[in-house]
Amino acid sequence: MLLNSNWFKVVMKLTKVKYGKNLLLKGIPVIFNKKGATLTLGNNVTIKSSFLSNLVGLYSKTIIVTRFKDAVIEIGDNVGISGATIYARKGIYIGENTCIGGNCKILDNDFHPIDLNDRIKLLHDINGGNSDLIPSKEIRIGKNCFIGCNSIILKGTVLGDGCVVGAGAVVSGKFEDNCIIVGNPAKVVRQLDNNMV
Repeated sequence: MLLNSNWFKVVMKLTKVKYGKNLLLKGIPVIFNKKGATLTLGNNVTIKSSFLSNLVGLYSKTIIVTRFKDAVIEIGDNVGISGATIYARKGIYIGENTCIGGNCKILDNDFHPIDLNDRIKLLHDINGGNSDLIPSKEIRIGKNCFIGCNSIILKGTVLGDGCVVGAGAVVSGKFEDNCIIVGNPAKVVRQLDNNMV
């Protein structure tokens, strides 16, 4: 497996994925950086992609994709990711020391237009899809956050530092530091007192 991980790191460099020291790959993820986009992983990032690398039980490999030119994904130091999908048309920023639980989806776009006429236009667009028709908005996740398994972080979400997202939550909107956020639609149920020592 180490040989496969080292080979994959070479592939990442060829596609201009920047990564820091001590990148740990447990299984081989799907990481794709579109030409003209930016995909950066900090130091000591762990990416789990094999079924038993997280005992929550991962449904798929981790997928990290910049879909369009000028899209940005920035993942800070000491971030752990387990079988998650992180898919950016505009930008996704994840702060240091954040844990992304098994099977999470972090999506800065709706994948399809909401308006029926726009969906029909997109279906007939032979050039691969007009990105202006698909609603997209940057996601910002602060440092020291914990994103519970099977949660979905939707476009435009801003999580302050130290937030905890409950398992299975569907999150949209802006949340202050140190919130516990649960449910569908996700709501704040408690404020934490996270004084760092």
